[in-house]
Amino acid sequence: MIYNFVFYIYELGVFIASFFSEKVKKMWHGERNAFKILKEKVDASADYAWFHAASLGEFEQGRPIIEEFRRTYPEKKILLTFFSPSGYEVRKDYEHADIVCYLPIDTPTNAIRFLRLIRPSVAFFIKYEFWYNYLHILRHRNVPVYSVSSIFRKNQIFFKWYGCQYRHVLNCFTHFFVQNEQSKELLHGIGLDNVDVTGDTRFDRVLQISRNSKQISEIEVFKGDSKVFIAGSSWLPDEQMFIPYFMSRKDWKMIIAPHVISEEHISQLLELLKGRKVVRYSKLTADDVKSLKDMEVMIIDCFGLLSSIYRYGDVAYVGGGFGVGIHNLPEAAVWGMPVIFGPNNEKFKEAQELKECGGGYEVKDYNSFSSVMDNFISNVDILHKAAEASGNYVKIHSGATERLLSLIKESKNK
Repeated sequence: MIYNFVFYIYELGVFIASFFSEKVKKMWHGERNAFKILKEKVDASADYAWFHAASLGEFEQGRPIIEEFRRTYPEKKILLTFFSPSGYEVRKDYEHADIVCYLPIDTPTNAIRFLRLIRPSVAFFIKYEFWYNYLHILRHRNVPVYSVSSIFRKNQIFFKWYGCQYRHVLNCFTHFFVQNEQSKELLHGIGLDNVDVTGDTRFDRVLQISRNSKQISEIEVFKGDSKVFIAGSSWLPDEQMFIPYFMSRKDWKMIIAPHVISEEHISQLLELLKGRKVVRYSKLTADDVKSLKDMEVMIIDCFGLLSSIYRYGDVAYVGGGFGVGIHNLPEAAVWGMPVIFGPNNEKFKEAQELKECGGGYEVKDYNSFSSVMDNFISNVDILHKAAEASGNYVKIHSGATERLLSLIKESKNK
């Protein structure tokens, strides 16, 4: 079969690439190590629910489901697998899973060996995961398999004339819980009716994060009574656009949490910020804290704080829109402030919906960014209306986790 041949070639490619990339090396060794972890930790008498996420973003999307599932079915044990190091390395000690490991590459041998060890009674694949061998063996074993928070687009292989063979993998799912009506219609168009629109569980996750967010005293001192512009997950093209705008404005402070935290990138930021009073969060000393209220820019040069930092903002900018695509918009919007982002957002439904409701703003260059910010600064009513629209957008779209698990429970009781 072509699929399996491609994956054997892919496996060879990963092995070769592991000599040149630290990230790929971690993935290669992690996948080799997965069976060792499973042999050591699997309880042969336990009933396992298997959750699979490609990377950290998908995990965060599925996290509300995992945690609610654990509360609802405490008798089951949970296996969590990742494909990417960006997920596994950050969440390998996740407290709500009994076992966390990489998912071995999808070859027939790996899939058979993996599922013999785990013998899951139910499986959840989050968003974009469609592994041919794993899914076919699960179906052969009559294991219920759910695709959760999934989203489908007409340009995907399933809906092309040449995607007929791979389309069969979708028949392995017991049910699809999709994010929108378009996904449901696309699946109906190829004869799949086991579909419900439950929404995006990321909204539940960001609400959960906002309720549990921590106050950060250093940022409270830094903010004082000033208006604060927060740039989250920003890249250099983003920063080259918004930083010049604030260089001459002393009435607003900036907090910049770049997507790439490296000394090279921090140096680029500091060069762009020449002339402003800048402090790096990780370098704060006791003396620095005393003078924080006089600082004008704070660079967040560490991970794990951004979701809590957004609470201190008046306007947010979410990066990535001048590259592969924008990052987590609901994470900022949940705090009830307008969210600005770059032009590469057509594939991100939350960007389109935020624009429609008046809580999100697309910018293409310095001039369009300046126009948006000038509007906010000169007209407080516009700023407040945009902030309200943004916060309401997240609240209205929450509840996907409860709907999804309720439908699963109903189907079991039939």
